[in-house]
Amino acid sequence: MTTSARNGYASPCAIVATATAVPSHVISRDDVKYYLGRVFDIPERRLEAMMSIVDNAQVHQRHVIFPIEYTVEPRSLEKTNQEYAEHAIALGQRAAEDCLKRAGMTPQDIDLIITVSCTGFMIPSLDAHLINLMGFRSDVRRMPFTELGCAAGAMALGRATDYLQSHVEGNALIIAVELPSLTFQRKDISQANLISSILFGDGAAAVIVSGKSGAPGPRILASETYTFPDSLNAMGFDLKDSGFHILLSKDVPEMIGARIESLVDGFLSRHGQTREAIRGWILHPGGSRLLSNVEEALKLSKCDTQPSWDVLGKVGNLSSATILFILQEWLEKRPLKKDDYALAAAFGPGFSAEFLLLQWT
Repeated sequence: MTTSARNGYASPCAIVATATAVPSHVISRDDVKYYLGRVFDIPERRLEAMMSIVDNAQVHQRHVIFPIEYTVEPRSLEKTNQEYAEHAIALGQRAAEDCLKRAGMTPQDIDLIITVSCTGFMIPSLDAHLINLMGFRSDVRRMPFTELGCAAGAMALGRATDYLQSHVEGNALIIAVELPSLTFQRKDISQANLISSILFGDGAAAVIVSGKSGAPGPRILASETYTFPDSLNAMGFDLKDSGFHILLSKDVPEMIGARIESLVDGFLSRHGQTREAIRGWILHPGGSRLLSNVEEALKLSKCDTQPSWDVLGKVGNLSSATILFILQEWLEKRPLKKDDYALAAAFGPGFSAEFLLLQWT
């Protein structure tokens, strides 16, 4: 028995389909520059510095559920959460229906639904709404994720595969919906809030993972989570009367950059692989500085990570959905050869990193 078989999944599962959905309204980089000084009450020198960050962020446009004129208007937490529920359901349904169609499946074929979001709050959760709207079986298992932030899309792939180890021949549907534009705070001039107003966009992604023998698509061979010690303040949200206020330490790119090499090498070695064997790098970018630090630490070129840059440029940081958008980029535009290995990694509150080892078939 190989090291990979000993420490990875006994029954690797297939990623049989992916789908993405974005709202119709778009915020360009020029829009950000136009509104930044008009919305935030910040000194001119600081505004100039923020304009430089806009230019260097590599985010060319983002999609949002409302026109920018309304997006920047203050609303109560009650109002934004009503908006979150309405649009999360609609966008999640779009992504889920498209994913099922691509897989040649119906809602009746799904045994587990994992819904992922951290930018709003719903009880009953998104999956319950979709069960009623889309006709899933009444006995479908439900697993909503809320507090895992940007790492949750990758974690959902791992937890779906965990579930399918004991439910052979089953199918799991992951739906990640994030609406960060609803967390916009015009009176918060903290650097974290200003940076988030430059980086984050709205969107949804869906993935079907199958345990059926012979199912097409890359296999998930292994997954691991690593939580950085004493890092609770690195990333998260504070919930206040006006809504979600982002917490984002400026040291996150350096914290990840300093540890990523040893974390990746350790993960791969535990599953019988090395960095030299990896042909696909499915990396959550976070922001341009974080992705650049990861590239430097792992000795990767921009060519190795181009799908991550492309997603960041076209839709921004979509929190948990980002890694699933990047996965789709690899599947559709950078397909690997049979038996090639890929590594997926995403980072989020905790502060945590999630790693997955994939193999193309």
